[in-house]
Amino acid sequence: MASAAARSPAEQDRFICIYPAYLNNKKTIAEGRRIPISKAVENPTATEIQDVCSAVGLNVFLEKNKMYSREWNRDAQYRGRVRVQLKQEDGSLCLVQFPSRKSVMLYAAEMIPKLKTRTQKTGGGDQSLQQGEGSKKGKGKKKK
Repeated sequence: MASAAARSPAEQDRFICIYPAYLNNKKTIAEGRRIPISKAVENPTATEIQDVCSAVGLNVFLEKNKMYSREWNRDAQYRGRVRVQLKQEDGSLCLVQFPSRKSVMLYAAEMIPKLKTRTQKTGGGDQSLQQGEGSKKGKGKKKK
């Protein structure tokens, strides 16, 4: 245990972990959400979190095959973990605006909806969702 505390904060295994479930507004706190629903994002992906954090200048890397332990769905969409460096070797913060893991999560949740991929997806995504819901209702009526 003492050796873990003596290691440098700049080592990759000392970076903080952010799973998409932490920022997902579809999850409850028991299912792993760590920020308020009002600030959370709908189904964020690890690559989106990585894009947002690296754009602001944080040292980030993506572990694609890692899964959050409370995530029951094994789809590729829910896989991934982002490691973020908060502190430098001397223990000082990398960026002053991110003193804690919560500050990084809140920033990522705020910026993900503004990504170009998100703004394009929502326009086309709503139509496909409505079509999917309509077909499901039709199937339900046929079964009865």
